[in-house]
Amino acid sequence: RVVICLLLQLRENDRDFKMCGTWRHGNGLLTLAHDLKRGCGTITISANESSLSIRGEITAQCENSSVIKLDPSPEARERPFCVYWEPLLDQLWVEVNGQNHTLCWPSGLQGNCCTDLSQGENKGISTYGILNATQRDDIISYKTHPAYEFFGEIINCKNEFCDEASQGSGDKVNMIEETVMRSKVLGNVVLPCALSSVVEMEEGFQGYNITLPAPQGVPPQMIPSVHLPSCLKPPEKKKVKVVCTYFKNSILFQVRGSSKADQNDIRILEDVVGITVENEIITNLPEPIRIGFHHSAIPTSHSRKCVSWDTKKDPAEVTWKKEGCETIQKGVEDTECHCNHLTYFAILVQLEPRPVRHLAALTVITSMGCAASTLSCVVLIYFLNTQRRAKDQSTAVHRGLAMALFLLSLLFFLTGTVANVGGNKACWVFGAALHYALLSSFSWMFIEVLHTFWLVYMVFSPSPNPYVWHLVGFGLPAVPVIVLLAIGKVYGVIEVVSSEDVNNPYLMCWMDVSPHSVGLLAHYFINLTFLAVVVLSGLIMLFLVLRNIQNRDEWRKNKVAFLSIWGLSCLFGTTWGLGFLDFGQLSEFIPFLFCILNSLQGFFLMLRFYILERMRKQSGSSLDGSTASSTRQHMLQEKS
Repeated sequence: RVVICLLLQLRENDRDFKMCGTWRHGNGLLTLAHDLKRGCGTITISANESSLSIRGEITAQCENSSVIKLDPSPEARERPFCVYWEPLLDQLWVEVNGQNHTLCWPSGLQGNCCTDLSQGENKGISTYGILNATQRDDIISYKTHPAYEFFGEIINCKNEFCDEASQGSGDKVNMIEETVMRSKVLGNVVLPCALSSVVEMEEGFQGYNITLPAPQGVPPQMIPSVHLPSCLKPPEKKKVKVVCTYFKNSILFQVRGSSKADQNDIRILEDVVGITVENEIITNLPEPIRIGFHHSAIPTSHSRKCVSWDTKKDPAEVTWKKEGCETIQKGVEDTECHCNHLTYFAILVQLEPRPVRHLAALTVITSMGCAASTLSCVVLIYFLNTQRRAKDQSTAVHRGLAMALFLLSLLFFLTGTVANVGGNKACWVFGAALHYALLSSFSWMFIEVLHTFWLVYMVFSPSPNPYVWHLVGFGLPAVPVIVLLAIGKVYGVIEVVSSEDVNNPYLMCWMDVSPHSVGLLAHYFINLTFLAVVVLSGLIMLFLVLRNIQNRDEWRKNKVAFLSIWGLSCLFGTTWGLGFLDFGQLSEFIPFLFCILNSLQGFFLMLRFYILERMRKQSGSSLDGSTASSTRQHMLQEKS
């Protein structure tokens, strides 16, 4: 933030005055004369052969009268100039031929000030004077006049300033801190819309606790507390100012661009604190800034997070982000934010649409199930590789499913740890890997369905080469994952909120499925489509196979019938369809059943092959034959 940029921005305010033109003069000694007094009357800008003059009564506190010698220019007879007047700061300066001459320096923010300068009658035409005069870039006259007169009126500049900031978009909020910084005031600055405190950090700065002024009617204990760490001062500067601004009304900062329903679910608490260091952009502080917010009790159905305004996005929109701030909950009515950068800070309160009940128990069940499945898949893969028909097509398909489930169980077991330790950078890769493992598992379940169909109904047709199955099972799922990685901002850390404590969510690496996100769209069109195809085809194939074998003697044994249904369900992934039943009164029971059956799918798969091997040894015959005829004869044993 450079001073010139601030001046250019602030000059566009309606209350400020800007008059420019070309001074036509002689080739002798040139001066800039001024006589400024308090009041709100007229200001006269005149020019002659040797002098440019500004005289009048428009200032609130400044009184200055003197003559400034200008650099001679024997050859040039014309010089561009501009007169700038900022009534809120009581600042007036003149720019002549590219050089600035400050006639009234800022003296704090003024309440009543003289502004809305309107032009009077033009003076007569002369040889020397002001040529091509403009007011706020609008042409007044192309002719040369000796003087221009302007009349002002008194208004409350602070109120108008706040009205302008509140009616603007997100980028207008910066006006308040920038203006306070330029006011040259140390200590507290009071505005109707904000309260600021200006601190000067000098050499040996050891940190500082800022006491913000309390608005009228607000108890002092409800004012946010701010601690500035010693590392905030840039070491290369001897002195630098920091402005801390407190906004009691957060209407400027509410989430924009969302529906009315979304705004009811996501809102910023009333208190917003902005911190700015003079002409510096501060990020990655080794010691964080600490901001304590005191607020009313927040309902248990809502979460609270420390957020900061993301200035890297469109400045015309207010975008809040959680990165860079840590939320410390010190009670139901107290929250402390630890942030490593400077911007605007607030508490974001969000209604969790459907917190997960019994999240802790479900997490433990899933973790234990995934650990058991991971080990079981390792044992199963070893078993399938060492048995005498390791190269059989059925074995190759079973081995592919075991490998996919191994990867899925292992990654899901580690996802919470990676999310807490590695953050978004690690989860960008880990979330994509977990998504790939899930789609790969679904693909192999579908391949098991196709392979069973081939064995039962296409006896005399050779089954596709195992390499085809591997290309579909391991290659096809990579396509949507690569596309989503290329799109970006799909994978990362997500929060699974518990109904028991919405403020302490479970973190995991997965897809960002927040409203209006690419991840949510991909979840519906990719994940649920894969799942629906797998579950539907699995149920159909399960029905066809069981109908084919139900009249056999083996089926009449209850034990074998149960093992048939259970074994085929492990292969076909039909238990994943329980996710579609999580509604109504079933919502208490289904999540537990879903987590138990699906997290233990690898274990059940290993158990299935162990039972088959044991049955084969007991019967002394090959129950897992490779020919189509043996498959039809022993379908119960082979697929269950």
